Amino acid sequence: MAAATRRTTAAADWRALGTSVRLVTTDPALLDSCNLLLARHLAEVDAACSRFRQDSELVALDQARGRPVRVSPLLAEALAVALRAAAATDGAVDPTVGSAIGALGYDRDFRLVQDDGHPIRLTVRPVPGWRAVTLDRATDTVTVPAGVRLDLGATAKAWAADKAAALLAEAAGCGVLVSLGGDTAVAGEPPAGGWRVRVQDATGPVDETPAPGTYATVSIRSGGLATSGTTSRRWRRGAHDLHHIVDPYTGLPAETPWRTVSVAAATCADANAAGTAALVKGAGAQRWLAGLGLPARLVANDGTVVTTPGWPASAWAWSGPEAAA
Repeated sequence: MAAATRRTTAAADWRALGTSVRLVTTDPALLDSCNLLLARHLAEVDAACSRFRQDSELVALDQARGRPVRVSPLLAEALAVALRAAAATDGAVDPTVGSAIGALGYDRDFRLVQDDGHPIRLTVRPVPGWRAVTLDRATDTVTVPAGVRLDLGATAKAWAADKAAALLAEAAGCGVLVSLGGDTAVAGEPPAGGWRVRVQDATGPVDETPAPGTYATVSIRSGGLATSGTTSRRWRRGAHDLHHIVDPYTGLPAETPWRTVSVAAATCADANAAGTAALVKGAGAQRWLAGLGLPARLVANDGTVVTTPGWPASAWAWSGPEAAA
């Protein structure tokens, strides 16, 4: 694209779904209207998928006691994405971790999860498993066995970002980037040179550059980019230092050599599922991601960075709005 026709961009930042929200549009005049649509969309997702709201559809499934429940098309779609992620990752990402992560103390919005020092007993107990959940998309009916609690935290934000980006780009007719807690999806015509997205090992405001060596800036033109990690959502219970990435095979926080894994894929949901699964898979994650043909950047606990084929080797200077993944 010639310099004279280069698109300008505008950005808005706020919070929803218990995380940061960043919206960037290639037409600044459409930012406010897109932001209103995004807020409405995320409110609907929260009402359907939150495990922290007693009035959400997801929490209502806990009270069904194994009976089939007709759910909204929105929750049915979110569940379908979660079950597809479980199948694609050989169960490394599993929506039936709800009870396990609640037992670890992450049973409310993370801003309310405090280090209270109360001891807990860590017991190896595999989660029930995603195959126990039945979803009939023809009728949007779901059956969850009694005692099984679902948690869509590993997939719902990324799926919501994909859905929002596509919705806004179609409605506004411009390029759109939606980032939810670092799960980034883009749609529509991108700006010249693509969307610049900074992947980083520690959470922080997008306008604050992290310390050297802890981030990389890449360009994407479509699809999604997501970073999963064990460094941002951590808390203590007694002598145990815990994080939110649960290994479905043990029901405990994943023991992994990686502190963050960033993945680019055709959708943000696919990228996030792959990154989360890589943390659970541990030492074999790099080979697994490469076998899937997914460009990825893995940062070890000692700060060593390794990448898979297709991940850009260089960074770009950029003066416009970025997103942080």
